[in-house]
Order: sequence, then C-alpha cells, then structure tokens
Amino acid sequence: MKIVIILLVLILVLFTLVQLYFIHAQRNIEQYPYVVKKKYKRFEIRSYETTLFTSVKLSTKGYKNSSSKGFSILAGYIFGNNERNEKISMTSPVSMSLEDSMTMMFMVPKKFNKDMLPKPNQSGIEFKEEPAKTMAAISFSGWANDTKIEKYQQDLKAALDAEGIKYTNRFYFFGYNAPYEVFNRKNEVIVELQ
Repeated sequence: MKIVIILLVLILVLFTLVQLYFIHAQRNIEQYPYVVKKKYKRFEIRSYETTLFTSVKLSTKGYKNSSSKGFSILAGYIFGNNERNEKISMTSPVSMSLEDSMTMMFMVPKKFNKDMLPKPNQSGIEFKEEPAKTMAAISFSGWANDTKIEKYQQDLKAALDAEGIKYTNRFYFFGYNAPYEVFNRKNEVIVELQ
C-alpha cells in the first residue's frame, strides 16, 4: 500500500511540474498583437494590426469535426513538413473561422514575411494576410467544444446588441492553449466590427 501511495504522489508531483512548465512556456509564445480600446462588463473592443497567417480551409463544419484535422495539418507545416524541413515557432492563439466551411489559422511569427516562408508540402495550406481590424472579444475558460463556442457567440451578439455596437457575420474562435494544458485555459469568441 505504501508503494501505491508513493507512486500516486510522484505522479501528482510530475503532473504538477509539467503543467507549471506549460504555463511558463505559454508566456514565451508570440501572440497575435492587439490593443484594448474599451472594456465592457462581458467583452472588450480591440484593435488588431495587419498580420500574416498560415491557413487551411476545411470541408467539415464545427469545432469538434475540424479542430484536430486543421491543427495537425498546420502543425505539420510548422514542425518541418515543408520544402526546407524548416521548423517555425508556434504562436498563439490558434484561430478558427466560425462559418459553414471552417478555416484554421496559425499566426506567422513577425520575423517572417510571405517570401521568406518555406513552401508547404501539403497542398491545402495557404498564406493569408489579415488586414488591420477592430474586433469584439468575449473570453471563457476550460476546454472548448461546439456547445460552449455557440453559447459564447450568442452571448457576444447579445452584449453587442445591448450596447448598440454593429458587427459583421465574421466570427472566430481563438484557442490559446495546447490540448494537454489543464490550468489557466483561455478561449475567446471574436467578431469583426463594422
């Protein structure tokens, strides 16, 4: 019985250390830069600068059906599945458009421009420059799923309507954590404003 308790304590300590490492590593990941223009009770208005993304359009609909497929395609590219076998740093957040056909995007680190990037080995990957834009963001914690994303999309719409703020139909999900991170999970539903 002592051995089982010791093993459980060791597993718990190891798990905690791994999670602390991920929390620390997350702070060093380059993020999609923005400036908060105004904070409201449930959401905030942000200005995002022009930014280059790698993207893949998926034929599937919904977070559950699209997230792992899109992530594996784009992660493959940045982990070296490209013409130069070059690794590119991971950035945050992972972005997914919330449309009938979803597009997943990874921000390209600022040190690269489109001409510097290696050509993808996978045909569906494209480079897409997102123009500067103003967006509204609502945050939630835990693991994302289709039900939560839909709920927060509706919450954001209701909050914007209540404030009389006009928005487009271009909604996105932003996920900031790797799937194996347990603590301090951050997700957002974002919409471009008119």
